[in-house]
Amino acid sequence: MWLRRWSHRGLVRVRKIDDSSDEPPLRERLLNTEQMEEHGRSLAGFHRVREKAEPDRLLARLSDNEKVIDRACALLTDALATDVRLTPAGDWLLDNLYLIEEQISIARRHLPKGYSRELPQLAVGSSQGLPRVYDIVLNDVSHGDGRVDGEILRQYVSAYQMVTPLSLGELWAIPIMLRLALIENLRRIAARMIDHRLDRSLAGQWADRFTDVAESNSPNLVMVVADMARSNPPATSSFVAELSRRLQGQGSALMLP
Repeated sequence: MWLRRWSHRGLVRVRKIDDSSDEPPLRERLLNTEQMEEHGRSLAGFHRVREKAEPDRLLARLSDNEKVIDRACALLTDALATDVRLTPAGDWLLDNLYLIEEQISIARRHLPKGYSRELPQLAVGSSQGLPRVYDIVLNDVSHGDGRVDGEILRQYVSAYQMVTPLSLGELWAIPIMLRLALIENLRRIAARMIDHRLDRSLAGQWADRFTDVAESNSPNLVMVVADMARSNPPATSSFVAELSRRLQGQGSALMLP
């Protein structure tokens, strides 16, 4: 995730200049064992393998995922240093960062450069150009709400192979691909944490400015409100909730902002 800074009269926010945080977490309708078996057969019928392999993209994505997760943890650590209360998801990410880093290291070690190009790649669909087995495990993670059940996975893959047999290399790669899929999911959640943390920080800066002006020169408060409106602040739940929380109960003058 590449970032840039912008400011409005002393208020600073780090804005993303790509759309990584717009990628939703891997979350589809939760399926039980029988439904996953049916989904496996359906997926096998949908998959089409391309004849010519594309360059490996999984290792580059793994490195990018690591950077986004590290960025999120750095922001959360900074927030803790200023006594900001974290969400349960933020607490979990910081507490388990060492485990995430360990799994990233294992995935990188067991996925040598160019290895994924030797696996059958998909010709169509959202995972076009990626290994077929990677899309298989992405579906397992998506329909398991981010959890992996070994028995459900076994029956799901067996059902898939009743329609389209997988190669020995693909079966061997399932544990590696599972790690990559789970790390991918964490990256998407972490990217949203980054935006939420930055939105809350910006809301806090505006709240401080409103409070300062209300205490020193209340009539000028309307000008500050106009400044905020012109700055086109993010109309996100994180920004609005934090701004409201900071101003609530601070006096009648702050009802305007």
